[in-house]
Amino acid sequence: MDDRCIEFKESNTEDFFDQLAMCDETMMETYLAKGYIETSQISAAVRERKVFPCFLGSALKLEGIEEFIRGVMKYVIIPRYPDEFGAKIFKITRDEQGNRLTHMKLTGGKLKVKDVLTNGTWEEKVNQIRIYSGEKFETVSEVDAGTVFAVTGLTQSRLGEGLGIEKASGAPLLEPVLQYQIILPEGCDPRVMLPKLRQIEDEEPELHIVWDEQLQEIRVQVMGEVQIEILQSLIRSRFGVEVGFDAGRIVYKETIANTVEGVGHFEPLRHYAEVHLLLEPGERGSGLKFEADCNEDVLGKSWQRLVLTHLEEKVHKGVLTGSAITDMKITLVSGRAHNKHTQGGDFREATYRAVRQGLKEAESILLEPYYDFQLEVPEKMVGRAMTDIEKMHGTCEISQINGDKAVLVGSAPVVTMRNYQKEVAAYTKGLAGCFAA
Repeated sequence: MDDRCIEFKESNTEDFFDQLAMCDETMMETYLAKGYIETSQISAAVRERKVFPCFLGSALKLEGIEEFIRGVMKYVIIPRYPDEFGAKIFKITRDEQGNRLTHMKLTGGKLKVKDVLTNGTWEEKVNQIRIYSGEKFETVSEVDAGTVFAVTGLTQSRLGEGLGIEKASGAPLLEPVLQYQIILPEGCDPRVMLPKLRQIEDEEPELHIVWDEQLQEIRVQVMGEVQIEILQSLIRSRFGVEVGFDAGRIVYKETIANTVEGVGHFEPLRHYAEVHLLLEPGERGSGLKFEADCNEDVLGKSWQRLVLTHLEEKVHKGVLTGSAITDMKITLVSGRAHNKHTQGGDFREATYRAVRQGLKEAESILLEPYYDFQLEVPEKMVGRAMTDIEKMHGTCEISQINGDKAVLVGSAPVVTMRNYQKEVAAYTKGLAGCFAA
């Protein structure tokens, strides 16, 4: 259990304050100066997720209920919501009739049925507001700030999006590192199956469905083999289709080591567009960033926005292995349009060509995915585990020893460690655990 999980049963004891002080420097300073920690500080720590209160009891036996209620009233700060509309989307599901449900929490203002929601890119109307309790729900015409609910009518909403004053969540910390081809049963058209799998991708953001137009194949990118088993079961139960998977391969990515300018020119008969892009290497883990630094006298604002849209809409592939590019900043620095011959699609082609030409000129780097792992093994098998990690070209160290168990933490390439969990279970006879991320 995390060290921040603290039992709140005895909330005025020296041991209680000792545990709280270990969670935050400010509380530590207060405890050393006064010998206790004020309730307001504890409440702030709970709100900021520095402390997780634990209450023990049983609702069935009516034990610990009063202590729990008193603790909530004492330490939970009731939030004050603004009048301006804001909402955060945290889940996408579908009901038994196949209606798409967007689950969100209202963080400001009110929401009514038939109100129009937008994130700046899409704009759609709310058809129904549902408040769920388990699998049952109640329809309402209006909800206030603080309410958790689901709406129907939104087809383009995405998990993690912020609406109104609410900001969108950042990029996920973990990305899929394994890719498998989905093998469909004979007679099953992949083009018919693809939109069904897109529904699952909507609901499970850790799954990435990839369509290979050239080979007419569906592929799925996941974090590990356990997700493959879950996906197989989900497809069977929801769509009645028994799918298989190939042996899988590693998902690599590419970036660049130097700054280059890519130029894309598109000029067939009665078409014209020219785009100049500056490609710069970014920090590891920063992803792709797109900007415009182009004079409007050279290229109109509407054309600039169109170029940025085309940069964002596609997964651009590198020139080494055809893997997706990442950790780069791409800036629109110049471009040209023709008053008579330029059409919207011309800039799409010119933009793609500029990216490709820039990547060919740059010094490309292939990025290999690594697992950060925590390995818990019997103490007498630590030597075997550390030797295995070294053979896998990984690094590790002993973080702690609990009784007869030792915990190793470290990192290793996915290509060498992807099946190590099974090997650990075999040589420890199920007495160890390996957790990778």
